[in-house]
Amino acid sequence: MNPYSNSNGTSAAQNLSPLPINAASPQWTHTLRNGAQVIIRPLGKGDAALERAFIESLSAQSRRFRFLGQIGCPSDEMIRGLTDIDYVRDVAFTAIADVGGTPQEIGVARYSAATDGQSCECAVVVSDDFHGEGLGTLLMNHLIDIARERGIHEMVSMDSAENFAMRDLAQALGFRREPDPEDGTQVLHRLKL
Repeated sequence: MNPYSNSNGTSAAQNLSPLPINAASPQWTHTLRNGAQVIIRPLGKGDAALERAFIESLSAQSRRFRFLGQIGCPSDEMIRGLTDIDYVRDVAFTAIADVGGTPQEIGVARYSAATDGQSCECAVVVSDDFHGEGLGTLLMNHLIDIARERGIHEMVSMDSAENFAMRDLAQALGFRREPDPEDGTQVLHRLKL
């Protein structure tokens, strides 16, 4: 049975039931190119400290690329907004790895669906120490799978035109790149599902 389907086999998009965040939540284990083991699972309220530490550990450039502007220390309100996910219209997957004997968030991918449920805006960010290890692709593939399962027809990512790693990832995943008509410093990546 598909982990995103209800017990009767219908997709969550058909009845808007949330993805369960409990012991039965979907979870995947992967080995990165560098040999590190990573667990990808839904992000939840209990991950606030992990999310804060992850954002604070990102380089200034990675934070700027992810949030399309400079942020310093994330506020409590921001952390609540990033971890209090409804799993009906919003979905977020975190990647957890053992770093020096401590579980740490090393990447996150998320989407937020439009009101009509036909499209969603997505984002992905990976810890600077794990760039180039295939984690962004893994996270996005899980996110794309659930978006398809839920009947979303298009994913859109708004990115800095200078974010060449995102350009390469988007291209590898089949996204189409176009200029942002409202901001010349940004581009849009679109994927038809």
